[in-house]
Amino acid sequence: MKRFSILIFFIVLTSSLLAQSYYPKSKGEIVRHKYYMLSYNENHEQANWVYYHITPQFINGKVKRSNKFRSDAKVKTKSATLTDYKASGYDRGHLCPAAAMKLNVIAMQESFYMSNMSPQKPQFNRGVWKKLEAQVRKWTLVEKDLYVVSGPIFKDNTGTIGKNKVTIPGYYYKVVFDATRPCKMIAFILPNKGSKESISSFVVSVDRVEKETGIDFFSQLPDNIENSLESKSNIGQWR
Repeated sequence: MKRFSILIFFIVLTSSLLAQSYYPKSKGEIVRHKYYMLSYNENHEQANWVYYHITPQFINGKVKRSNKFRSDAKVKTKSATLTDYKASGYDRGHLCPAAAMKLNVIAMQESFYMSNMSPQKPQFNRGVWKKLEAQVRKWTLVEKDLYVVSGPIFKDNTGTIGKNKVTIPGYYYKVVFDATRPCKMIAFILPNKGSKESISSFVVSVDRVEKETGIDFFSQLPDNIENSLESKSNIGQWR
């Protein structure tokens, strides 16, 4: 039993270390939590990106959704607050979804930091964004090991909310990397509004997301592999 416990600890520790190995490169304050990391944009009072590594263990965990939203004390300039979103008409949209953080209580609690939230229209957050999050979880169960980056695109913004003036982004992106052979990537850009379109209609290349955000994704990969994967936009590779 002791050996088994040590093995589980090593797997979780290794996973945490691997999760930091591919993090994006951009401006902003880097904030590291145990199960994800982010770049905080003080001007917009939210993350430029949130980066996490998931396996089937994160998806199949038994921890229930906590709904304990709270400010992120690790953000040096202070994060947005619950009050900013109150009566705003916008959802506290997760960038790293709670449903992908069911591994343990800590992972679930971390997913409710306000630094992981962005103002999303309800019909977007509860509609097409939710469908995309569910699809990534399905891919995780098949591929076993995925690295994901989510965030806003500050283009065609529609104002701000709250005392801290949290920007309402015009778009959101999600980039998914399967590091197991054959390696593959997929990216999405979605407008912050409701849609009845299938998620496949929002597929773009990672290069396109980099152009729209100024963020460098997966730069730690060898250049030839990075350039090849990031130039493609093919959902057909994903089961």
